[in-house]
Amino acid sequence: MKAMYDYVIIGGGIIGVSTAWQLQQRYPEKSILLVEKESQLSRHQTGHNSGVIHAGVYYKPGSMKAKFCKAGVKATTEFCKKHNIPVENCGKLLVATNQLELERMQDLYQRCHENEIHAILLNQAELKIREPNIQGLGAIFVDSTSIVNYTLVTQKMAEEFVKLGGKVMLDTKVINLVESAENTILTCQSSAEEVSITSRFLVSCSGLMADRITKMLNIETDFQIIPYRGEYHQLPAKHNNIVNHLIYPIPDPELPFLGVHLTRMIDGSVTVGPNAVQGWKREGYGKININFRDILDMLSFSGFWKVTKNNLKSGLIETKNSWWKPGYLKMVNKYCDQIKLADLLPYPAGIRAQAVLKDGSLVHDFLFVESPRSLHVCNAPSPAATSAIPIGNYICDKIMAKQGISKSDELSQKSS
Repeated sequence: MKAMYDYVIIGGGIIGVSTAWQLQQRYPEKSILLVEKESQLSRHQTGHNSGVIHAGVYYKPGSMKAKFCKAGVKATTEFCKKHNIPVENCGKLLVATNQLELERMQDLYQRCHENEIHAILLNQAELKIREPNIQGLGAIFVDSTSIVNYTLVTQKMAEEFVKLGGKVMLDTKVINLVESAENTILTCQSSAEEVSITSRFLVSCSGLMADRITKMLNIETDFQIIPYRGEYHQLPAKHNNIVNHLIYPIPDPELPFLGVHLTRMIDGSVTVGPNAVQGWKREGYGKININFRDILDMLSFSGFWKVTKNNLKSGLIETKNSWWKPGYLKMVNKYCDQIKLADLLPYPAGIRAQAVLKDGSLVHDFLFVESPRSLHVCNAPSPAATSAIPIGNYICDKIMAKQGISKSDELSQKSS
């Protein structure tokens, strides 16, 4: 089977679907295809996150993360309101439990102001009034943080994309790419046959497989995707009202991850997590997952050894707590001592597709790589789901610029 499209997007997570949907809005006369290797959309990072619409507290002022997140809060909330997708504006509390965290809290509070995020400092008594079951010396209250089901958001975007004339192909895995001066040819394996698809321009939003897609096109990069598994627990229904807000720790700036927190979910439940342990399979969500190709790729990449060495102590602690629940529980009990070992019920893990450079440093911001006929989203860490609409808009702008299409040209194409 052969087919030709003006644009092909690889990846059925929220960023890929957002891009396809917005691209079809800009170019209603163009043929646009979304390719996803799974049988459903949002099967990986989008479908395994905590469902938080982040306000953007942590991100470096002026960074893509900060800009996209701020725009994403408004865009995501408006999209959900328009399409009757439930959103709960529960707010977030960042809780300091010792003197060092109180000092770090002041820096974080200053960053809120630098990022133009409304935040309120709470003392110990004010914290106790808001959260009777939480103990701490103080907290930052961020009222613009909300929760949602991102799988529902992705599905609705896909529906809107198809209504506009876009096409979605599920169960279709890209196995080879060849780029010429005029187009890119994708060889895909579907459940029934091998498919050849020609695209005038390709967009890759392939998450955990981002580096492998760039390698198919022989695009030279200095990073590799390293998977980190975030393990969660769900609290029993009796604890559904244990907190009124999202409860986050004050993060250690020396560590790459935020730490374990209590998250209210849009279905009314409460989860605890995540930790951050080394993944040995890019799409391994179980306790024991091994993929020899994934392991070989990591072990042969110098950046893996450097990042592991740089974070060895925290990595060993996280691994120990992964297997020894009392250690995991201790991280939660420092601000919520009502939770007991028996309360830590099973819950699906998530995988963070982290781009790591050859020198061992983590790519903290969004990372895009280009070729003449393609654009690749190579690192999309949290708050990627919150930021999916502005990221899709950014990708559309980049495509316009690469193809020499002006804003007036785009408007005239829409009107015609």
